[in-house]
Amino acid sequence: MDNANGKEISRRDLLKGAALLAATAMVRPARAQAKASKAVMKYQDHPNGDAQCSGCLQFEPGKTPTAMGTCKVVEGPISPKGWCIAYVKKP
Repeated sequence: MDNANGKEISRRDLLKGAALLAATAMVRPARAQAKASKAVMKYQDHPNGDAQCSGCLQFEPGKTPTAMGTCKVVEGPISPKGWCIAYVKKP
């Protein structure tokens, strides 16, 4: 196979390139799923009026209603009574 420079491309080089491309494609979504720090999201351990993590779409509850949970957006343990700027009220 010839490339744009008129040089032959070996089958091995073509497969290496394809493998590298596939690996890069797999890494990109992983980076997109990185969580933001609590400081960046202005997380606080107390509610903002009626808005609190337990009523947010992003919140993933702990084992009990009062246990610390996690968040789809913010890194680290999250209080169900906390709040941050990523708050989205559950419908």
